[in-house]
Amino acid sequence: MSHAIELGKVSFSYGGPLVLEDIDLDIEEGEFLGLVGPNASGKSTLLKVILGLHRPTAGQVRVFGRNPSEARHTIGYVPQFATFRRDFPISVNDMVLLGRLGATRVMGGYRADDRRKAERAMREAQVWDVRSRPIGTLSGGQLQRALVARALVSDPRLLILDEPTANIDVLAEEDIFQLFRQLNERMTIIVVSHDIGFISQYVQRVACLNRTLVCPQTGDITGEVIAQLY
Repeated sequence: MSHAIELGKVSFSYGGPLVLEDIDLDIEEGEFLGLVGPNASGKSTLLKVILGLHRPTAGQVRVFGRNPSEARHTIGYVPQFATFRRDFPISVNDMVLLGRLGATRVMGGYRADDRRKAERAMREAQVWDVRSRPIGTLSGGQLQRALVARALVSDPRLLILDEPTANIDVLAEEDIFQLFRQLNERMTIIVVSHDIGFISQYVQRVACLNRTLVCPQTGDITGEVIAQLY
């Protein structure tokens, strides 16, 4: 199998102590990887390095064999905190279409193909029936699914999700991970979570991060490892 992501001796600093140190991690195409660790362990920073939003202080990052900035169009990203006001007057449909920006023409409005892709993404994420509703009227689970649809509308090969179930209830959490399992049939997925026990039911492998990688395999997670991690 070919690699979706290759991290070789990656370190990163915001100008002070290292946030990431000597990260070696290869993720295969088609893999479903869970990334876990305590608060401030570097999980979100590592995702931003993979996305090309941060350049590593040391080491090399390759995404589908290319520099992250060159491969950005192959990635769908759902951030930990949505950076918009919930009362912003925009519908689910219009928010999902924003995911086509950068993948379609800038001037002249959306094309018919953009709208077809948006419909497909909303149906797959199960928010087609609320497409006309303002985002401020959605439940936490519905909003999260709409954000996933926005990430899917660009036809990514890699889907990255940062704490996608942080603000939803247990039943919605189980439903959305079933969706991720289905999506994994055609794309590589990385999901950040704080709940090792829950995500281990769904992912193929768990990487434990606390500045460095503590363990690279689900089977290696023991009480001693968790104590070291947290």
